[in-house]
Amino acid sequence: MEDAIAVIGLGNAGLPLAAIIPDNGLSVVGVDIDPERCDLINNGSNPIPEEAGLEELINRYGGNKLLATSDLEDARNCRAFIIIVPLFIDQSYNPDFSLMEKAVRSVGRILKKGDLVSIETTVPPGTTESTIRFWLEESSHMSHGDFFLAHSPERIMTGYSIYRLREFPKILGGIDDESGFIAFNLYNKFIPNLKLVSSARVAEMIKVMEGCYRDVNIYLANELYKISAELGVDFSEARDNANHQYCQLHQPSTGVGGHCIPVYPWFLIKEMEKRELFKHARMLRISREINDDMIFYWAERILLECLKVSKPLDQIKICIKGITFRPNVRELYHSRNLALAKLLKEKGLNVYAFDSHLSKEEVKANGLRYIQPEEADLVFDSFNLSF
Repeated sequence: MEDAIAVIGLGNAGLPLAAIIPDNGLSVVGVDIDPERCDLINNGSNPIPEEAGLEELINRYGGNKLLATSDLEDARNCRAFIIIVPLFIDQSYNPDFSLMEKAVRSVGRILKKGDLVSIETTVPPGTTESTIRFWLEESSHMSHGDFFLAHSPERIMTGYSIYRLREFPKILGGIDDESGFIAFNLYNKFIPNLKLVSSARVAEMIKVMEGCYRDVNIYLANELYKISAELGVDFSEARDNANHQYCQLHQPSTGVGGHCIPVYPWFLIKEMEKRELFKHARMLRISREINDDMIFYWAERILLECLKVSKPLDQIKICIKGITFRPNVRELYHSRNLALAKLLKEKGLNVYAFDSHLSKEEVKANGLRYIQPEEADLVFDSFNLSF
């Protein structure tokens, strides 16, 4: 489709974005490596049923104004390319750019003079202007100035993505003023609440800062929760009355999961380590460590609850209720609830799992036994932190 916008990556973030664009009168070529996913979309079927409002858009535009394809060549005539593919971290917490590099270089090979590339994947500050630009220049055999490059980090929340795209402020910055201006004019056609910042690096930092804020606040809530328990204080009552316009404590948890909050702080931690400025990111590292270690705290609490049950320990059926990384999603990436269940299993306890969003087969596929909560001797609700 000529003059269409290409969206590279039709996952949980890319597909909602691709779906709202035609709702504003534009055409989209959505590119994804999964041909079955593309077929579903083109047939008007929504592959992310838990995403409110997405089914209606896919049903209306799939296969016409939203054409999904697994062949990037189908997007060759597009003049704007929005790349939104996953960026994971490896076992040493360094960003793994393999998927990103492949996508960017593939776009570079079909890039034309005057085209715009916008990166929506959250990346370490400075990535767009350096690494992304290098990959595009090398694969396109053009220099910056022949094409335009910007960064506009996704700020959605799974399950509420359509609402967030339509209502929540979206940030955008170019690697130069002209790139920012051109990208702003494009996004302004389908994003109602758009803010142009001074550079791509600032846009990158804004998104990373948001993740760090959440992680640190959850770390604080977890510490205060543990202290409150030791002091015999009802944490929920204390938190409810402590929160006001100058104090916003988050909820405690079993840790922090998902693709965002447990990942982004490492971008800054690792960069400061490269520069041997370890103290600059000390709180970020402590927050990451404490939040990940919460599964050990809850394992101890669960063991203490087991001692109240009149059965031999190895016969007590323990149900971890909720193993996705947060309520109302089917995602398990970096799920601390899943990690807690597996930790209990490693300790030899008789542990099972239940999640209203996962089938019995899906629970078993993650190495756990399935049980209905009412069949268990002890149920730990991992989302409400209650027994």
